[in-house]
Amino acid sequence: MAHVLEVRNITKKFGAFAALTDVSLSLDRGDAHALCGENGAGKSTLMNIIGGVFSATEGEILIDGAPVAFHNPRQAQEAGIGFVHQELSLCQHLSVAENIFIGRLPKKNGIIDKEKLREDALNVLSSFNVDFDPDDLVGNINISEQQIVEIARAVSLDCRILILDEPTSSLTEKETENLMRIIRELKSHGMSILYISHRLSEIFEVCNKATVLKDGHYIWTKDVADISSDDIITAMVGRSISSIYPPKAESVGEEILSVGHLSRNGYFHDISFNLRKGEILGIAGLVGAGRSEIMRSLCGIDPCDEGSVRLFGKELGKNDYRKTIDEGICYLPEDRKLLGLFVEMSIENNIIAADTKAVSGNGMILKKKAGSFAARFVKELNVKIGTLEDPISSLSGGNQQKCLIAKWLAPEPKVLILDEPTRGIDVGSKVEIHRLLRKLADRGVGIIMVSSELPEVIGVSDRVAVICEGSLAGFLSGDSLTEENIMRLASGKEAV
Repeated sequence: MAHVLEVRNITKKFGAFAALTDVSLSLDRGDAHALCGENGAGKSTLMNIIGGVFSATEGEILIDGAPVAFHNPRQAQEAGIGFVHQELSLCQHLSVAENIFIGRLPKKNGIIDKEKLREDALNVLSSFNVDFDPDDLVGNINISEQQIVEIARAVSLDCRILILDEPTSSLTEKETENLMRIIRELKSHGMSILYISHRLSEIFEVCNKATVLKDGHYIWTKDVADISSDDIITAMVGRSISSIYPPKAESVGEEILSVGHLSRNGYFHDISFNLRKGEILGIAGLVGAGRSEIMRSLCGIDPCDEGSVRLFGKELGKNDYRKTIDEGICYLPEDRKLLGLFVEMSIENNIIAADTKAVSGNGMILKKKAGSFAARFVKELNVKIGTLEDPISSLSGGNQQKCLIAKWLAPEPKVLILDEPTRGIDVGSKVEIHRLLRKLADRGVGIIMVSSELPEVIGVSDRVAVICEGSLAGFLSGDSLTEENIMRLASGKEAV
């Protein structure tokens, strides 16, 4: 029997650069097939070729044994391929229902049939167990709910092949569990799924096979039942990684930061904690608990109504991020592309953006000085680039994240706050960033890390503050720092 999908000897070149070289894989009915590899390995390029976004330079695609050629995404959709991209592509000013059925809204007498639109949207969303309404504007729901809308839109196309590119990168643990359930149901009804995720546990939960790419080349395809996470990691990075997480702090020093009774009406209340030299403080909690809002108000990006922030005992002014940076507190936002980087600017200009004074003279940026300044951070953080003049959008997700870290290391912060620092990046880059955070902590920089990945919170942090519905539920460290205790506190229960 022919495969539902077969990719044969695909090569894709962008100019002289080969993003893919002679890559093949196959997908059978009712299977979930994982595509693994570091950022830049060619996974998304291959999925974009299958989804009709790009055309292959060489090779062919077959569906049910018959060759096909897609010149645009609509042709791929008509052939039964649904694609949920890592980057959201929703219309913020339209409703959930309108986004699900965009381009194919039901009509009655030439006018949009809103009653049927709502009914159809409810039918699609019924299996997702969502709390939002089909009439809600997409711009008014959170990012995890928007991700579910993307997936619901693809499912509503009655596709036979569903491509999921990092579908859980913005989902909570509970929402991820729900998506895993939905994937299993889709498989049981005969849908075939191509699955890209840097969360290896998900691959072992729902996938039958895994294919590894490295530097645009095919490495192997194996049954998931016959391999381990270490096998995938070794194939992806070309070497064995003995430990994903660095050693914890042997000791901590003096207090660097003290936050006292910080409150913002409607967002969080009475938040108090401290941070010591040599310590990495993790901030955990469910999405929507107020973690990012607390960090943004702490820095002065967003206002706060009450409370104090002290750096080495000195109380800082409120609601002025520029002054907070000058005092030594820097914040890396959760959404690196929307809030962290200037995606159309060069790598060099992104790295120097937070500290242009260091590379300026007589009110002008000195090109030679800026180049050597940026090159130093590229080397220190092992950023893989072509030239410093390349747009930062040309880099993989992991290398973009390193550049964002470099940008905020440039002002030589005393406290560095990182919000979801490894979201959507590969395991090799994660290991490098985890080790960098420990190195910075060992140098005396105070590190606060917000993360939704419980293994990361536990593996990297010396101590964890858990937020529940805008309040501080408690602290965990040592033997009490477990996934169960984090989830209990995050859900409003007592730790055990």
